[in-house]
Parts: sequence; structure tokens; C-alpha cells
Amino acid sequence: MPVLSPELKQRLATPLKIGNFEVKSRVLQSPLSGVTDLVFRRLVRRYAPDSMMYTEMVNATGLHYVKQLPKIMEVDPQEHPISIQLFDCRPDFLAEAAQMAVEEGADTVDINMGCPVNKITKNGGGSALLREPETAEAIVRAVVKAVPVPVTVKTRIGWTEQEINILDFAKRMQDAGAQMITVHGRTRAQGYNGPAKWEWIRRVKEILSIPVIANGDIFSVDAAVRCLEETGADGVMCSRGTLGYPFLVGEIDHFLKTGEKLPPPTAVERLECAKEHLKALWEYKGISGVRQARKHLTWYAKGFPFAGELRDRLARIETVQEGCAIIDKALAQLKNMNELNETVNNPFFQKT
Repeated sequence: MPVLSPELKQRLATPLKIGNFEVKSRVLQSPLSGVTDLVFRRLVRRYAPDSMMYTEMVNATGLHYVKQLPKIMEVDPQEHPISIQLFDCRPDFLAEAAQMAVEEGADTVDINMGCPVNKITKNGGGSALLREPETAEAIVRAVVKAVPVPVTVKTRIGWTEQEINILDFAKRMQDAGAQMITVHGRTRAQGYNGPAKWEWIRRVKEILSIPVIANGDIFSVDAAVRCLEETGADGVMCSRGTLGYPFLVGEIDHFLKTGEKLPPPTAVERLECAKEHLKALWEYKGISGVRQARKHLTWYAKGFPFAGELRDRLARIETVQEGCAIIDKALAQLKNMNELNETVNNPFFQKT
């Protein structure tokens, strides 16, 4: 079980200050394309009521020409604290989009400068901005000037191993007016492969005065504590660790606040959450929500004997009714297995 050092306890005892905005948690839910919609954020929020949530990243160019908020930008008035993440390489379009984000209810506006996906970088957005620091500075200055809420940046440590420029880049973002920076400890070339280089996050923290959030390889309470100790960061952001596991942000937050490690959810509890997730996506998005739910359901189905077979079936569901029926059958199997194990392990039923 991890132990919080006295220094870490003291550092985490106060709210996270992002400019003039305070967050009562040092654990943040990362923006994830195709994942962190309103439905997913509600599930994470149930277990982490104080944590900052992020929308999926929104294309500022699309907003400029369509002039209509996409569904991924929709914010529930009850779900604060919430940040809307934007991406693009045009300072004027991003400033305009940021104003729309604030009107929608964003407590902060985050600029994506770390996405490694080709369709984003080839148009100059995401981690491509690591190679264009002057443009990145201009973006931050334009957005800061356009909105009254704090502006933050999420980025990586560099484009390649030979082009790690995060120290200069992060300083430029702070000087341009960014009120917080989240650093994913991998290069763009790494994608999500290999270990995150937390040492670079520590070096960023040493030179900045604004909050620095650590991102990359935060899959457990133990990993979060170890990352905070090693980097000196002001908080951690959970990404892939929450796929099929919306409990993670709350587990880490609870431990940082109390020193108590919550028991992990059982396989039954995870599948019950999966069923709720499926039904909510159906209610929110209709048939497209069911198709989107397929990947979520396969992420939930792990860690029990017939999980592989269950994933295969859930990946092909066509209706919400079919998905619920498959999950209900799996739940019945799990409950029967649990009852059998309890009987076998009960001394009353054991032979003497």
C-alpha cells in the first residue's frame, strides 16, 4: 500500500489553483476523443465529485464555419468543474471557439498541443505545435485575451526523442499567459508506447510557477502517488486507465485526501456499470450511442474467467436490448460463480 510522504501531504492539502479558479481535487479526468462525452463524465463524476472533467477535443475550424455547438461540446449545468478542450493552429479561430466554450459554461479553456494522431497533426494542430512554438504562443495569447476564464495547455515532451523541447516550450506557454500546463511524459513519436518519462515532468515543474499536472502511465493509486513523489507535480491526470474503469479518478482522489485505499469494484459491479453506460449512451445518442458503446463494453469486460468470450459478443451488439441481455446473462454467471465459491469456502460445508 502506498504511503504519502509528509511533503506530499502538505503539498496536496490545499485546493488546486488555476489562475483565479480553485478545484478541490488534485486528480483530473483527461479529455479523450470518442470517450469523455457527457455520459462518461457523469460516471466518473459519481466517484470523483470534486475533480476537473474535460470534454472531448473540439475543432475550432469546424466551429468557425458551422457556428453551431457540436454535441461533444455540450456541458451539463450541474457538472462543474468542467473544461472544454479545443484544438487548431489558428489563433483567431481558437479565440472565437474559446468564447463559445465559455458561453457554454466552461470553467477553463484547454488548448490541445499534444494529440499525436496524424489527421490532427497534418493540419498543424495537436502535438505539431511543439514544432511551431511561436504559433503556440500566439494561440495562447489570443485565447487569454478573448476569455475571462483561465486558459490551460495540454502537451507532450517533444516531437521525437531527438526533439525534446518541453522545457523551452512550457516556459513559452507560461509567459504567453497559460495558467496551468499538463505534460504527457511521452514524445509524439512514442504515441502511447514505452514508459512515460516522468523525469521531464519534474524538470518542467522546477522551472515554472504555474501548476504542472503529470500525465502518462497513471493506471492505479500506487502509480499516481509514485508519480507525484517523483515529479513534484501539482496533480495527476488520468487517461487510458479510466477506459472501462470510471472509478479510477475517484479512487486516487480518495486516497490523496484520506490515506485510505478503497476496495476495487467487483466484476459484478463493473458489469453493472457497463450496462448503465450502455443504456445512458442509447438514451443520449440513439443507435450511434449503441455503436459507440461497443468499445466501452469490451473495456469493462476484463478480469474474470469468460471475459474474452464476453468481449467478442459485446463488440458486435446491434441494439441496446441485445447488449443488456448479454450483460444480464454474464452477471447471472458471475453471481452463480460467487455463490459457489462462498459455499466451497464456508467451513460449514467443508468435510471434516
